[in-house]
Amino acid sequence: MYVKGGMIRIVYGCLFGVAMTCEALAGVPTDQIRETTDKIIAIVSDPELKDAERASERNYKIRQAVDERFDWKAISRRALARHWKKRTAEQKREFIDLFGRLLERTYLERVSDYSGEKVTYVDERVDGKYGVVSVKILTAKHDEVAVDYRVRKRGEGWYVYDVSIEGVSLVNNYRVQFNNIIMKSSYEGLVERLEAKVAEE
Repeated sequence: MYVKGGMIRIVYGCLFGVAMTCEALAGVPTDQIRETTDKIIAIVSDPELKDAERASERNYKIRQAVDERFDWKAISRRALARHWKKRTAEQKREFIDLFGRLLERTYLERVSDYSGEKVTYVDERVDGKYGVVSVKILTAKHDEVAVDYRVRKRGEGWYVYDVSIEGVSLVNNYRVQFNNIIMKSSYEGLVERLEAKVAEE
């Protein structure tokens, strides 16, 4: 199961990017996205954590930072769509853990791809409990990529429930793949494929 067009790599390139802030557009959702980005940059850039012997510690710290900002339950529910309601509470917990581990694994695999991509925060739109933080990434090849973080407020925090790259939704992309697998096989077949993917060396 792969995301089309290298979307995962672009998303994680964004999170590893060097933030170039536009002060007039600063708001709470943007600030919290930036805070998470800064934490990840600090971890990736820490010379003491670059040692291979400390890879597990570095990965753990990155996972902690990601977990603070991403709403895995909301992402999982939207990715399964109509198949979500049919699942038992235990199946839902299992899927959230499994899908989260898949995305985190992909995330950690992209750490080595960081090459100083630059990120500019260009817009923030809030409508009640929902918001969108828009950024532009300047890649190493000087291409500009538009990224939208879709966030939802819970308590005092704003949590990511989807990411769109050039208008293409990460969640929708997985939703199509998951639905196709379930319809051709079964929900259990999807879980088996996710487990196999996570278990790959």
